[in-house]
Amino acid sequence: MIEIAPSILSADFAELGAQVKAVERGGAGLIHIDVMDGHFVPNITMGPLVIEAVRRVTSLPLDCHLMIADPDRYIGEIARAGATMISVHSEAVRHIHRTLTAIRELGCRPGVALNPGTPVVAVEEVLSIVDYVLVMSVNPGFGGQSFISAALDKISRLRGMIDSRGLKAHIEVDGGIVLQNVCEAVRRGAEWLVAGSSVFGKEDPEEATRQLRLKALEPLTV
Repeated sequence: MIEIAPSILSADFAELGAQVKAVERGGAGLIHIDVMDGHFVPNITMGPLVIEAVRRVTSLPLDCHLMIADPDRYIGEIARAGATMISVHSEAVRHIHRTLTAIRELGCRPGVALNPGTPVVAVEEVLSIVDYVLVMSVNPGFGGQSFISAALDKISRLRGMIDSRGLKAHIEVDGGIVLQNVCEAVRRGAEWLVAGSSVFGKEDPEEATRQLRLKALEPLTV
């Protein structure tokens, strides 16, 4: 199923509850929460307290993307804060199989993320134990960046790997998703589309979510 996952990294934090409710009305299927530590990426964002606050205002799944240097240290706290899904970067975890298994044991859906310069083969051996693979289509750390077009080929190759093995892992794409490229991402095999500034950067996030979702569904109706 195609889902829009608005990223609160681009939201107005003075109105966070209202903004989350707005994108929910607009048809968002997930709420994407970027956790950054200033080490793995050059930015510091939000943590468990924000996850707890968002959990109180929505019943939507909370898609927590850990862009941190030592995710094993924090996955328990993130899970207890209300995460539904937790993705960790293959580049940040030494024992990725163990970490993904631990996320599932905490009651969350495990995902593995890939930076633009990381090949899909890096996650080949864990595709059978993840619920989703997050393909970064920008270099992680900041919102508002432009889509890296090479991510489309990566999505296609990853889709082929998953389908050829009869696996159920979803493909999520994160970074630079706008009305002009969302259809092509879906055609290549993406199912969950993270959108930050193209939703929360608009005057009406509810309507922006609705329009992005309708556009993402177009390839399925042709």
